[in-house]
Amino acid sequence: MRKIAILLIASFILAFIALDSGVYNMAATEKHWAVTEKIIAWMRDNSIEARAKDLQVPSLNNEQIRLKGAEHYNAMCTACHLAPGLKPTELSLGLYPQAPKFFERTPSKDPNEKLERARAYFWVIKNGLKMTAMPAWGLSHDDDSIWAMAAFVLELNAMTPEQYRQIVQTAQDNSHDHTHQDHGHE
Repeated sequence: MRKIAILLIASFILAFIALDSGVYNMAATEKHWAVTEKIIAWMRDNSIEARAKDLQVPSLNNEQIRLKGAEHYNAMCTACHLAPGLKPTELSLGLYPQAPKFFERTPSKDPNEKLERARAYFWVIKNGLKMTAMPAWGLSHDDDSIWAMAAFVLELNAMTPEQYRQIVQTAQDNSHDHTHQDHGHE
């Protein structure tokens, strides 16, 4: 038992010395070590799953929800996450980790997986993610708007660039101005 304690203390001391020396490069232009990426992904996925698993998903099969989600996504998400037919932006190119491109994800036909994705998307959109540049939109948007964005993200992988442009145009033609006054913020 004493050898284990000494080994642990020595490991902590070596880790502290290594981290304190600046050996780990925090620049966004340098990728994480492979083990660091795996640990971050594991922690992120488990954290989202634990917090999103009990969320009650409202009915998301409604044209008004779809249009509201399209309007918000186009206004707030495309600079990082892009959309069908959009080229990478200066912002999206400079992010590390790179923001997911939802329109490139494999669609799910499994209703349970879709519900899990909807919950996860809602939770992340509402709460943001540390050290990823993903903001917490729940600070400026109500849950209905966030569910609309989550619903829209679920549909992106099945859209062509023409379909994306059409739904955004329809949403803009039928929408409010995007000042957030309807969300309690000016």
